[in-house]
Amino acid sequence: MEERREHFSRKRQAILDALRDTGSHPTAEGLYAQLKPLYPDLSLGTVYRNLGRLRENGQTVSLGVISGHERFDADTAPHAHLVCERCGAVVDVPARMPGREEFARVSQETGCVAQTVSLTFRGLCPDCARECTQNREELHGE
Repeated sequence: MEERREHFSRKRQAILDALRDTGSHPTAEGLYAQLKPLYPDLSLGTVYRNLGRLRENGQTVSLGVISGHERFDADTAPHAHLVCERCGAVVDVPARMPGREEFARVSQETGCVAQTVSLTFRGLCPDCARECTQNREELHGE
């Protein structure tokens, strides 16, 4: 039994490392495809279970379902994202996140207890924005 627990721990660490080594905010399926060649006995269920444990432990966050797939981020510090409406990419973006005062105000005004915040912009990622600009220039002969 001890060997099995260590085996799962290595896989969990590999999942976390893969998540930390990317800025693409991958899906469980993407992580599975990346790690399967290194861990032939890895299952998609194992990836999902370990992502759940990593989320429970505060080592990763779920960004919710984007383009039909749940996306994950190993950067658990409060920060904003932009979701590309064209290709579905998720990009970290600089933004001023609400501070304690805003949490206190929301809690006071609503009677709720605000604990976390998620700030998501929607628009075009740099690649799609560049492509749209190029297409527009080609259409207008610019």
